[in-house]
This record gives sequence, C-alpha cells and structure tokens, in this order.
Amino acid sequence: MAIRVLIERRIDPENEPALSSLLMRLRSKAMHAKGYISGETLRSLQDPYEYLVIGTWSSLDDWRRWESDQERRDIQSQIDSLLRAPSLQRVFVYE
Repeated sequence: MAIRVLIERRIDPENEPALSSLLMRLRSKAMHAKGYISGETLRSLQDPYEYLVIGTWSSLDDWRRWESDQERRDIQSQIDSLLRAPSLQRVFVYE
C-alpha cells in the first residue's frame, strides 16, 4: 500500500542556498531508490524559511529501507545542521 511521507523543516535564512543544494542531492538519490514514486518540496507563503517535503513511496518497507540508507542518513545529517529545529517527519497511508 502506497504511503506519503511529510517532512517539515525550518531553516536559518543564511543557510538557504546550502539547503537547496542538499535537498536536490537527496531527491536525486531517492529517485533511484526502490519504491520511490514521487516527491515535491514546498515553501510556506507565511514563512519563507519553512519547507515541506512530500514523498510518495510504494510501501512503508520501501520508505524504511530508504530512511536507513547510509548515504541518505549522511545527507540528512548535513541538512539537520542547517535547520533551526529538528525535522518533523510523519508518515501517512491512503485510505
């Protein structure tokens, strides 16, 4: 069953170019991961330093495999260092 992963991130303004580059790298790698369907990155109109990433995966197992991938974790660690607060991640299933 397909799932959606929502990841919210708040950045410091001076880190925006670095974050953009890392998000592109992460998406590029995810596109080749088993079970990846699609992804998009949105920016809040109310707060331009708040981002929402929405990923669609074929299954929770596929997402968990990608989530535990060491290269993904390394990039995520770099992303985390640019944020004001830890990423908030939630997984949803279609009804």
